[in-house]
Amino acid sequence: MSITDKKQIVLTLDAGGTNFVFSAMQGGKMIVDPYRLPSNGDNLEQSLQNILTGFNHVVEQLGDRKPEAISFAFPGPADYPNGIIGDLQNLPGYRGGVALGPMLEEKFGIPAFINNDGDLFAYGEAIGGLLPQINAKLKANGSEKEYKNVIGITLGTGLGGGVVSNNKLHIGDNSMGGEIWLMPSKVLDHVNAEEASCIRAIQRFYKEFSGVDNAELTPKDIFEIAKGEQEGDAASAKKAFDTLGENLGDVLCTLATTVDAIVVIGGGLSGASELFMPATLAEMKSKYKSGTDRLVMEVFDLTSEDETEKFVTNNQLEIKVPFTEKTVKYDASPKIGVGISALGTSEAISLGAYAFAVDQLEN
Repeated sequence: MSITDKKQIVLTLDAGGTNFVFSAMQGGKMIVDPYRLPSNGDNLEQSLQNILTGFNHVVEQLGDRKPEAISFAFPGPADYPNGIIGDLQNLPGYRGGVALGPMLEEKFGIPAFINNDGDLFAYGEAIGGLLPQINAKLKANGSEKEYKNVIGITLGTGLGGGVVSNNKLHIGDNSMGGEIWLMPSKVLDHVNAEEASCIRAIQRFYKEFSGVDNAELTPKDIFEIAKGEQEGDAASAKKAFDTLGENLGDVLCTLATTVDAIVVIGGGLSGASELFMPATLAEMKSKYKSGTDRLVMEVFDLTSEDETEKFVTNNQLEIKVPFTEKTVKYDASPKIGVGISALGTSEAISLGAYAFAVDQLEN
């Protein structure tokens, strides 16, 4: 049964450092108007009260329709399976362990599921985004190949990640699956990868390469400088995105050798993919000094129509089974594709939250 056929109603929350946005989903679609309240992240009591107020408002909007669960993304660190939030940076009022999930279950009498945004982004794209789109194109081309794994990347305030393995969300024993931000950076010595692949990285690199120290320049400004749409050092702006892309490509190589999955990129910086994607793909297609390829798989740019068509081409061969008259199909060309969110980051996270809750309710 498709996610669009599911009848369960699930309360959702888009939890940001500034605002909380509440809604409800059924069949993977929003069924009430979003309701927004400030997060008040520096005041725990007020923040928790806002969460209760927001969900109560959505329940009232549902009328006679009864929600079966609550499911949403919330920043980590956290013990997600038990719904306990740890010490957050962008919501400093949350300190020392906050039993948010148990509180919601007690107040609303339904299960509450909390996950990392990177995890739910990856799951949303696996359920209803880029993954099923690619598999549909493969099937239309007569291929029996089916992709079941996704590496989800969120590029924005930080570098987030999530992994879907064999169509199941990978959480990990400590709720730490997909914590890619702590991988080493290729372009910055003894620094974690997030510092070279996020919003502040673009600002840092532009300042370093151009010598222009302007704290008011946003990544959007630097993007427009690179495109010649705003005055500034275009060469340095392009180099800033190239450097971010090279660092990201190195991260993806490490992930892909372990997970072997299609890569989907979302987050605010994904809108600048035309500037960083060439460097990302070049890194993934590069070789070690020994001449060995970084990856066994051939790498394809799924933001390009031409490369996407090559990626979904049916390359399966019929080969004979020795000493028999039988034949079997053989795919002699392993491939990995890198694309941008097909749903939009927020919608993918919401769909992932909904699908995860339905999975738990049904199993």
